[in-house]
Amino acid sequence: MLCAGAALALSGAAPAERYDLREGLNLNSFVRSGPVAAHVVLRSGKQPRLLVAFPAGNSGVAVWFQPLPRDATWRMVDPPQPVTQMDAKGRALHGVRFNVVIDAPTLVARQAVLSSIRVIRDYQALETAPAEVLTEPRRDGATLRWARDRLDGAPGYALAMAVQQGQMTGGAIMAGQSGTIRLVVTALTGETPLTPRGGGALLNDRARADDGARRALTFLSYAEKFLAGSWRFDTYFGRDTLMSVRLLMPALQPEAVETGLSSVLARLSPAGEVAHEEDIGEYAVLDHRKADGTSSDAPVYNYNMVDGDYMLAPVARAWLLDDPRGRARAAAFLARRVGGETLGARLVRNLRFVLAQAAPFARDPLPARLIALKPGMDAGEWRDSNDGLAGGRIPYDVNAVLVPAALDAAAALHASGLLQPYLSAPDAPVFAGARDVAERWRAHAPHLFDVSIPVEQGRQAVRRYAEVVGVPAGPAMSAMGQGPVRFPAIALDGAGRPIPVQHSDPGFALLFGQPSTESLGIMAATFTAPFPAGLRTGAGMLVANPAFADATIQRRFSPNAYHGTVVWSWQQALVAAGLARQLERRDLPAGTRGMLSRAQACLWDGIEATRAVQSSELWSWRFADGRYQVVPFGAAGADVDESNAAQLWSTVYLALRRPSGSIGACRPR
Repeated sequence: MLCAGAALALSGAAPAERYDLREGLNLNSFVRSGPVAAHVVLRSGKQPRLLVAFPAGNSGVAVWFQPLPRDATWRMVDPPQPVTQMDAKGRALHGVRFNVVIDAPTLVARQAVLSSIRVIRDYQALETAPAEVLTEPRRDGATLRWARDRLDGAPGYALAMAVQQGQMTGGAIMAGQSGTIRLVVTALTGETPLTPRGGGALLNDRARADDGARRALTFLSYAEKFLAGSWRFDTYFGRDTLMSVRLLMPALQPEAVETGLSSVLARLSPAGEVAHEEDIGEYAVLDHRKADGTSSDAPVYNYNMVDGDYMLAPVARAWLLDDPRGRARAAAFLARRVGGETLGARLVRNLRFVLAQAAPFARDPLPARLIALKPGMDAGEWRDSNDGLAGGRIPYDVNAVLVPAALDAAAALHASGLLQPYLSAPDAPVFAGARDVAERWRAHAPHLFDVSIPVEQGRQAVRRYAEVVGVPAGPAMSAMGQGPVRFPAIALDGAGRPIPVQHSDPGFALLFGQPSTESLGIMAATFTAPFPAGLRTGAGMLVANPAFADATIQRRFSPNAYHGTVVWSWQQALVAAGLARQLERRDLPAGTRGMLSRAQACLWDGIEATRAVQSSELWSWRFADGRYQVVPFGAAGADVDESNAAQLWSTVYLALRRPSGSIGACRPR
């Protein structure tokens, strides 16, 4: 229960940071002020939804309405206002109040969920939620209210919808004479607020003047951690933090870089593994009730992913050794203590793990000794949907790039002397041999992923697949040379055989490695060739192209699949940063440099054509009227999920600029 009339506007807080963004069916409104940070998501269409996500405790409130006979559209009348309201026990709940209109004849609340975003996310996908978190509405005149304490008795959550236009009849809200329904909505959480970070404390003067990316990054940035994305991932994700910090590093203030690194180091497993995600707030309570019967809210960390384990070292190296700002702060940073242990000791723990995991393949370079997904897992790196690796068990990005990059970083950090205070006697010979182990991996691992398809077989595959997906084959066929189609497999299957799906993960090699001229030529061709001979479309660079695989695999990689023939914003940024890095090399022949420059120009053409959705997590496409058109992911009923409107690693363009010489350079051969 809430105390009536106890809502207070946060007049004493800092000026509210606000912005709105409409994507497909979703109208997004973000606000942050003092203890309030909230993301309002109004979903239009035949199945309307009202949702408010809070970074505090990764919590939220949402209500799904009964299906409508026709599409209805939400409109925000007034921007969300930050409010604080006391519950019946005198405890502060923080949230927002806003005024909305929907052009629906009737609204009937089908189900409300007030809990962790993890619970809300699961309900959105599966329409199930733990019975103990569900609560029935209470009608108070023309207002519907939902309120409950957290399961452990801590301050909980509240949602109220007051009818301002229309009338309530039974459990239904009926439109007025105007044919619309107007509601004043109050959404609140009792979870502990985070400490906002923004402005000059977040970005330096090297950051680009990109208002959309700045707003998204600011909403996702706190002194405690970065959030992976909103609304669905309003908390720490290890891989997302590491890649975002690496790509944003030139534009971030030192304290922001170190927030990212320390948040990862603080969550390492005892063995040195990087935590993928954290369960906090009420989701942690639910975890403990299942695991040990308690109602503890101690965070629970997920270590199911394998890629973050090998990202930490190269990102730490980029800051502690390669960036002059980080190098000047490195010793003090590593000496900081978290949970009674120095960050330096924690970093060494991860490096020991990396070295131990890499040793078997270095001794005997067979596919069975590469880094595979964990037993029972269908996913284990950034393509973390069930079909993201086409059933593969041994991912390209981890084995061909990240493991040798982590080994190189371990060798460099050891040679710098920074790790000396944190090493034990048995570490000395192991760390001293890290560079040799890296060389063994580089010499043997990437070649195990090589795919080579005879030219005529490749041309037939492109022609057939273009017809299947309804795109023109002509540009793709014209781009194909007279030699075999070559690219690295997206993964190896359980028997160590390459799975022939083209993909964007060579971007990791461009950013973290020193590929051979031959490899660079293959990568450039993949990024430059029009789909379905390569990854380039007018809607951006696809993250996967199954044209050369069998029909079963092709069906897994549709434009409706989370890691299918779709565009992920950060993957374009990864390739852009990697190409810029490779073009700084002095050892490249003119022909290779020309191929990379053309790939860079083509990539940036795609980036600039999709600026409007750049800060989104991902998007899909359709081919109509002779061109590729952007389609927000989640706008179609067949899409497996919906995209976040604010995604941490999609803001990394703040640190990237198109080279002036690349404009107009994406020409057909």
